[in-house]
Amino acid sequence: MGVTKETDVFDLIERMSALIRSEERKLCSELGLQSVHLQVLDYLSRCNRYSDTPTALTNYLGMTRGTVSQTVLLLEKKGFIKKNIDLIDRRKLHLTLLDEGLALLEASRSNDLFTRARAILEADSSDYEQSFIKALSALQKAHKGQSFGQCKTCSYFTQSLLGFSCGLTKEPLSVSDSEKICQEHHVR
Repeated sequence: MGVTKETDVFDLIERMSALIRSEERKLCSELGLQSVHLQVLDYLSRCNRYSDTPTALTNYLGMTRGTVSQTVLLLEKKGFIKKNIDLIDRRKLHLTLLDEGLALLEASRSNDLFTRARAILEADSSDYEQSFIKALSALQKAHKGQSFGQCKTCSYFTQSLLGFSCGLTKEPLSVSDSEKICQEHHVR
């Protein structure tokens, strides 16, 4: 019985993922883009300053450096993102989501399918969000990938009277940084 239940949950997650990707491809087709373009814009809208690099983006998407490099070039050419050289380490690049990219991303999120799905999940009194977080963490550990979790849920995250800081980098964190995803995330 336990195998069937686990299989059913896996099948549900897989089917939800397929529907999400189908909607994404349909929208991208209308916009003359590919799914990876929206995935990059989405990531850049949600990552903090430690994770806005091409390397972190490559790790997050699980794609080759070449694919990500070509995608970044195209999105930069279209005026959706901008590359910035790190002021301290000039070998390092940071990617910034521009207003045009944010507008495109916002337009892509106004999908009735996702609004209805969220309403159904929120109507259920169980804590579905924590269940999804736990499942994702388990999958990431099994895959041996980086967790890319929200900074404030990281074991390195510290809060004091002076504000927030990262125990790993020993740097102060803004409220915005603490609410975004980070490639250095370590599960508590």
